[in-house]
Amino acid sequence: MARVKEDYRALTGQQKAAILMLAIGETHTAKLFSMMDDDEIKEISQIMANLGTINATVVERLFIEFADQLSSTGSLVGSFDSTERLLAKALTKERVEGIMDEIRGPAGRTMWDKLGNVNEQVLANYLKNEYPQTVAVVLSKIKADHGSRVLALLPENFAMEVVMRMLRMEAVQKEVLDGVERTLRTEFMSNLARTARRDSHEQMAEIFNNLDRNTEARFMAALEERNRESAERIKQLMFTFEDLTRVDAAGIQVLLRNVEKEKLAMALKGASDAVKDLFFKNMSERLGKMLREDMEALGPVRIKDVDEAQSAIVMVAKDLAASGQIVISEGSEEDELVY
Repeated sequence: MARVKEDYRALTGQQKAAILMLAIGETHTAKLFSMMDDDEIKEISQIMANLGTINATVVERLFIEFADQLSSTGSLVGSFDSTERLLAKALTKERVEGIMDEIRGPAGRTMWDKLGNVNEQVLANYLKNEYPQTVAVVLSKIKADHGSRVLALLPENFAMEVVMRMLRMEAVQKEVLDGVERTLRTEFMSNLARTARRDSHEQMAEIFNNLDRNTEARFMAALEERNRESAERIKQLMFTFEDLTRVDAAGIQVLLRNVEKEKLAMALKGASDAVKDLFFKNMSERLGKMLREDMEALGPVRIKDVDEAQSAIVMVAKDLAASGQIVISEGSEEDELVY
């Protein structure tokens, strides 16, 4: 112990951090603790408790080193790579991988905060294979609106088991809560961080959306031969110019205000009658007449040019939908409008 107290070279990085926090006083230390998670607080607190008396020379040297390092760094760049390199100097490979998996995962200071940022479908797919009591504990810890969406996606009988356990559930013992949290961290969060955030079919649908129609048709036909299920799922996820029929009248009018008239004329040259009627119904007679004249003036056009114009308008529609300015119906009964 005397060596730890008096020999600066023998101090570990964690011991240096503990000494620094003790030296800066309660107010500043409290602020630092507020930015740590429970595991970090436990670790640093245990080191603090076992430090004993620290030689003043050691404390002084620690502050000098800290100030020197801070002043000599110049501009700082924080990234996943630089953080991982720093951790690797102090921790084992396994611990570094675990920490990096967690911080690359959903945002949030605590495990329950992180779960609140996990897509409900992803969380429901994981929880449906757990014990109903475990799911009840998880749903009781996350926000009610998020929990309700997860509950709705669970198999009905299983969901009712979860509901019954939540109704009968009393205060959860700390040991049980710690166990559930530990399992979520090691089994769910680490796997979530290692997998792609987006579904691979969604990514392929977006890629297919940007292909010209001949290439798309060729690729889709080849995919149908190899994996019909994947091909059908990609088709469902793709959003094409023809899918604009899923936008209501008010949405089409917003879209008309945000697209170039030249592009619209080109796009409608290769559109179905249903899509043409949708646009013409939602513009004035004068504008409709001008658009028809523009389309006629174009004469024969290349399919490639039509595809590009339609893709540009689809991108505008997606942006408007993402910002909440228009609604693209999924075609289910829940999306039908009541007047």
